[in-house]
Amino acid sequence: MQAQEGAAAVVMEQPVADIGAMTEAAAGNALLPALLPNPGVEAVIEGTDAARSDEMRGLLAAIRRLESIVEEETVALTTGKKIDFDDFSARKSRSMLEFVRLMRARMHLGGEIEITAEIQRLREKLERNRSVLEMHYDAVREVAAIIVKAVRDAESDGTYTGRAAQDGK
Repeated sequence: MQAQEGAAAVVMEQPVADIGAMTEAAAGNALLPALLPNPGVEAVIEGTDAARSDEMRGLLAAIRRLESIVEEETVALTTGKKIDFDDFSARKSRSMLEFVRLMRARMHLGGEIEITAEIQRLREKLERNRSVLEMHYDAVREVAAIIVKAVRDAESDGTYTGRAAQDGK
């Protein structure tokens, strides 16, 4: 509704003819109004495009920063490098918060092809990151289970497990 009112205001402000710019017609020497562009209106339209372009660049930069962090973590996990999970978690959280805030403020950019393509690529990288993190989590859980079993076996004096050992269990 506000966009329509703004557009109507721009149209209403633009004069249909500039009275001072009359030209003589070739036939009949009649004076006809000439439609001249209103420079102020064009500047507003170009300014809107520039603001929209700045919004797109800002949103694309936020998406690419988040994508870079996710990719960095995924590469570190797949190559076996020692990583600080707290640091990556904090960086991803901050970047995700920035992305969500920008998307909420600029919902009208959601239909832009470039934004859509970047978000799709980010989604794919997030899915790969989730898969690699899940694999590492499962490995950590298995190692923890082995350690817990070894500790229990070492602390046990066999009083309660003797029967199970005799039965072959």
